[in-house]
Amino acid sequence: MIAHNFTVDVEEYFHVSALEPYVPRARWDAMETRVVSSVMRLLELLDAHAARATFFVLGIVAERHGGLMRDITAAHHEIASHGWGHRKVTDLTPEEFRQSVRRSKVLLEDLTGTPVHGYRAPSFSIVAGHEWALDVLIEEGYLYDSSLFPVTRPGYGYRKGIQDAHWLERPAGRLAEIPPTTLRKFGVNLPAAGGAYFRLFPYALVRAGLASAERRGVAGTFYIHPWEIDPGQPRVATSAFTRLRHYGGLHRAIPRLKRLLSEFHFTAIAEKLSLSGASSLGLSRANRWPAASQARNGPRWAAKGAILATRHLVAGPD
Repeated sequence: MIAHNFTVDVEEYFHVSALEPYVPRARWDAMETRVVSSVMRLLELLDAHAARATFFVLGIVAERHGGLMRDITAAHHEIASHGWGHRKVTDLTPEEFRQSVRRSKVLLEDLTGTPVHGYRAPSFSIVAGHEWALDVLIEEGYLYDSSLFPVTRPGYGYRKGIQDAHWLERPAGRLAEIPPTTLRKFGVNLPAAGGAYFRLFPYALVRAGLASAERRGVAGTFYIHPWEIDPGQPRVATSAFTRLRHYGGLHRAIPRLKRLLSEFHFTAIAEKLSLSGASSLGLSRANRWPAASQARNGPRWAAKGAILATRHLVAGPD
C-alpha cells in the first residue's frame, strides 16, 4: 500500500498572502488567533485515522504557541519549517531568506527537541529565477524541500518542475524535492494537492491525483492549512474574488478530509526518508524516489472545465 504525504502549512488565517492587502502586517498582533484550535482538530482527525503528517510551521506561530509545537511532536508527527514570517521567497534577498530558514529551524528544534529536516516556502514561492534558495537550504542543513509546484499559474508555480519526488543536484549539494501532487491531463499539470483546489473543485480532482500517483507506484503529497477547516474565522472585507478563494468551501473541508483519510493511507514525509546525521539523506529501498517520473497514465477524468478554471484561479496555496 502506498503511503501518501499529508502536510499542513501552519499559519493563521490572516497570514495568507491573498489577505495581505487587507490585513497589513502591522495589524497581525491585534488579530484574533485561531490556529491552536484548528491544529488540535487536525490532530484529532489524523489520530482517528491512524495517519501521520508533516507540519510546516511558521516561526512566528511557533514563537507564540510553543506548547502547540510540543503537542504536534507528542502525537508523533513531523515538524518542518515554513520560514519565519510568511514572506514569499520572491520578496526576500538571499541573506533575508537565510535568516528566515535558519531562525525558524533553530526555534522549532529548541521547542520540540527534534531535528527539522524539511522546508516549504510560503505560497510555493521558490519559482524560476529563485533556485538560489535551494542552495541556501542545503547550506543551512535542510534535507528536503516541498516548494516546487510543477504547474503554470499566475503568481506561483515551477513550470519545468518534475511531477514526482526526486533528487535535486545543486552547486551546494543534494536536496530531495517533494512536490505537491498534480494530475497530468490533456498535456498540462492540474493542481491536485489540496488548498483551495480541495475546497472549491470536485473532490474527484484530489482523489484522482493521489490515485494516479499510486498507479505510478509513488506517493502523492497533500496539503491543507488550519484556517481551511475553520468556517467560523473572522471575515475580512476583501474583493469578491479574494473572498471566494479564501472563504469558499470552508464548510466542505472537514467532511472531505474524513473521506480522504478513509480512502488513502497517509504518513509524514520524514518517515519515508532514511535519515542519517544532520546533513545526509539516504533512501530506503522500499521508498526510493523515481528520478524523474512523468508518467501520464492517470485516470480518465473529464476535467477540461477544471483546466480552464484553474488557469484563472490564483488559488491560495498561501
